[in-house]
Amino acid sequence: MGKVITFGELMLRLAPEGYYRFVQVDKYGATFGGGEANVAVSLANYGLDAAFVSKLPKHEIGQAAVNSLRQFGVDVSKIVRGGDRIGIYYLEKGASQRPSKVIYDRAGSAIATAKKEDFDWAKIFDGAVWFHWTGITPALSDAATDITLEACKAAKAKGVSISCDLNYRKNLWSKDKAGKVMGELVKYVDVVIANEEDAADVFGIHASGTDVATGKLNREGYIEVAKALVARFGCKKAAITLRESISANDNNWAGMLYADGQAFFSKKYALRIVDRVGGGDSFGGGLIYGFLQNMAPQDALEFAVAASALKHSIEGDFNHVSLDEVKKLAEGDGSGRVQR
Repeated sequence: MGKVITFGELMLRLAPEGYYRFVQVDKYGATFGGGEANVAVSLANYGLDAAFVSKLPKHEIGQAAVNSLRQFGVDVSKIVRGGDRIGIYYLEKGASQRPSKVIYDRAGSAIATAKKEDFDWAKIFDGAVWFHWTGITPALSDAATDITLEACKAAKAKGVSISCDLNYRKNLWSKDKAGKVMGELVKYVDVVIANEEDAADVFGIHASGTDVATGKLNREGYIEVAKALVARFGCKKAAITLRESISANDNNWAGMLYADGQAFFSKKYALRIVDRVGGGDSFGGGLIYGFLQNMAPQDALEFAVAASALKHSIEGDFNHVSLDEVKKLAEGDGSGRVQR
């Protein structure tokens, strides 16, 4: 099987311990994470050949970021070194009715200031079978938008399948600009992934009978959203994560996949959340794995939802789970009993 390429920003994550608030602490734990890097880690954990493409500074913090991926077996040879700084995000974990909070400090980061000539996409895609990116990357700068477009064109020219998680971030760009930019980029995408709000925020495609603030979801509404995405952009498949938010700690979690004119829904998991950051990325990684293993649509969806359910139990951005653990949960063992 060929290589999976992911492209985006790897950031330094700074977070207070446990459920402390930003204003309560005088020290922060430091780890690394980012949407596309999270997907690469998941795929490497499942035994696939996964490479992450980005630009990171040459200094020691940039090297620490590279090392954070290398330890999982992610191919980091395609990361360009240069620029002055690594993007940072601060995370305050929510509890009960207090939501989690993210503060970005990523303006002027290495990938945001990268140039098109930094990346030789024809060479990067040699031997590749899949390319994954998210809507966060083109939101970083106009240059990042141009680089993402070049990557999509190069992948399409080589017959590489392309997936995109819409991942709208209001702190990075407006809905209007996101809709215009993503509307051009998603035309190259084979598999589009969204959550309950992304399609509405980016493309104005709403799920009828759904209110994310109250956690009320309507299955038929999401079928309408998936059909609209496929029809508008010519994608082969559309996947949507279904989150029912009871509180910051407790969610119900499921997913749907629209493929070949048919909608598939997964089983639903009741989650007690340890860390929800990276949950959507682990869903995307699970889908990509399922598709590359030629799983039936229902099986690929169940694998992806099981992978992301497990991620919600793990601290940090990366999904530290094995292929066997995901398969076991997808096949029905969700008891959480001690394994001896």
